[in-house]
Amino acid sequence: MLFNYHFLRHLTPALETKLVGWELLTAFSQSKDELVLGFGRPGEDFYLRADLSPKAYHLAFQDEFHRARRNSVDLFPEAIGRTVERVVQQQNERSFFLQLSGGVRLLFQLFGSRSNVLLVGAAGEVIDQFHRSHPVERVQVEDRAIDQSHAAFEASGGNLKTLYPTFGPLVRQSLEARGYAEASLEQKWALVQEVLAQLDASDFYVVRTDDQQIHLSLLETGEVLVHTTDPLEAANRYARYFTQEYYLEREKNAALATLERERKRAENYIEKTSAKLEELERESRYEEWGHILMANLHQIPERSREVTLYDFYHDRDLTLRLNPDLSPQKNAERFYRKAKNQQKELNQLRQNLDAKWERLSELESGIEHVKTLDQLKPLRKFLKDKGLTQEEQQQEESLPYKAFVYGGFQIWVGKHAKSNDELTQRHSYKEDLWLHARDVSGSHVLLKYQAGKPFPPPVIQKAAELAAWYSKRKTDSLCPVIYTPKKWVRKVKGAPPGQVIVEKESVLMVTPQPFEDK
Repeated sequence: MLFNYHFLRHLTPALETKLVGWELLTAFSQSKDELVLGFGRPGEDFYLRADLSPKAYHLAFQDEFHRARRNSVDLFPEAIGRTVERVVQQQNERSFFLQLSGGVRLLFQLFGSRSNVLLVGAAGEVIDQFHRSHPVERVQVEDRAIDQSHAAFEASGGNLKTLYPTFGPLVRQSLEARGYAEASLEQKWALVQEVLAQLDASDFYVVRTDDQQIHLSLLETGEVLVHTTDPLEAANRYARYFTQEYYLEREKNAALATLERERKRAENYIEKTSAKLEELERESRYEEWGHILMANLHQIPERSREVTLYDFYHDRDLTLRLNPDLSPQKNAERFYRKAKNQQKELNQLRQNLDAKWERLSELESGIEHVKTLDQLKPLRKFLKDKGLTQEEQQQEESLPYKAFVYGGFQIWVGKHAKSNDELTQRHSYKEDLWLHARDVSGSHVLLKYQAGKPFPPPVIQKAAELAAWYSKRKTDSLCPVIYTPKKWVRKVKGAPPGQVIVEKESVLMVTPQPFEDK
C-alpha cells in the first residue's frame, strides 16, 4: 500500500510541511531503479530516495546520505538550485508533484512497473525523465474526479472497482472479511464509509499478512510489526522491513539454487564414479595375467602377438595380447605395471568418492542451514564464507582463471586459450610452478609461489591432477603432466593463443581429478 493513493494523501502533506522553502541541491542515481533527491537549507539536509524497481519499489527519507564514489550519475540538471514551493497530491491518482520555483514540477508517477519521475514544464512539456525506456513528450498533470456520492453508489450497485479504484487488495480483502459481498446495498455503503474513515485516520501499520508478505497498511490487519502516526516514519519503517525481507528472500533463493545445483552435480559424480569403480574392480585382472604369463614362460614363443594359456584362477582358457617386441617376461612386467597403475587409479577413485560423499553431506547441511536463516546479515556471512556472494561470483567470472586453494597454496587454472596467455604472461611470477598436460591441449596451471616455502609434493600432485582434468586427457586413467618454474616458460611472438615454449621440464604421472573442496 506504500504507493496507494490513500497513503499518499497522508504522505504528501507531511512532505510539504517538511520541504517547502528547501532548495534541491542534488539529484543522482546509483542503480538502475534508484533516484536520490537531496534538499538543503542552512545547516540542514534532507534526502528523498525512491526505489522504482517493479518488485521492490518504495520511498524512504533520511537526513544523511553517503553517495557512492563510483557508479553514480547526476540527474535532472535543470531542476538543481530550484526551491520547493508546494507538494501537491493528485486526486484519486497514485501520483504527486513537487512544485519548484521557475514554474517546473517534479512529477512522481507511482504506477507499479511503470513508475517514473518526470521534470515537467509549466505547459506540461516533459523536460527530463528518470526512466527513459518509454520516452514521454507531454503529460497532463490533473486530478481524476470520481463521483462517490450515495446516489452514484446506488446507481453502480456498490461496484467498488468503478467508484473506488484506489482501494488496494488489502482494503478489498478487509471489506470482504466484513461481509461486503452478502450485505444489502445500504449495509455496503455503511461498510465503505467505515473503511474510508479508517483510511482518513493517521494510523499507519507495517504488517505481515498470512502469505508472509510485508505491507504498509492503513488498516490493522495480519501481524502488526509497526504502528505509527507519522507517514514519513511509516514509509521508512516499511522500506527497512520490506527490503530486509525482499533481499533476504532473493539472496536465499539464489543461494539455495546454487547449492542444489552443486548437490545434483555431486550426486551425478557419485553415481558415475561408483559405476566406474565397480567396473574396474570387476575387470581388474592385470596382476592375474602377469602371474599366468610368469607361470607359462616356457610355453610362449618369442615375438608372439597373442597367446592362449590356461587360466588357473577361473579354470578356463585365456587369450592374451602381447607386445611382440618384448620378451614373455617383459610382457608380464608390463601387466604388473598396469596392475600397479590400475590399483593407483582404484585407490584414487575411492578417495574421490569418499571426498564427494563428504562434500554431498556438507551441501545438504548447507541447504538445511540456509532454509532456517531469517536474517539478512547471517545469510550474507554464510554466503561470503562459502564464496557464494554475487560479487565474488562476478569477480570470478571476470578473471582469466579459476582459483583454488589446496594445502594453503593458491592454484590458478586458465579458462581457455586466450585466458591461458593472460594467466601465464600477466598473472604469473617467475618462481610460480607452471603445469600443463603433456602433448595435448589444455589449461595452463599456476601453483603460486610463497616466499620461503617449498611446494609440498601433495600440493604439486593436486595441481597436476587439475592440469590433467582441464585437458584433452580428462577421461584417461593416467596423464603425464609437465611442470617447471614459470621462468622456463616463454611466449614466441606471433604464436597462437595459449602456445608457449618450455625450456626445462619435469614430468609427473597423475590421474585426472577435479578439485574437491575438503
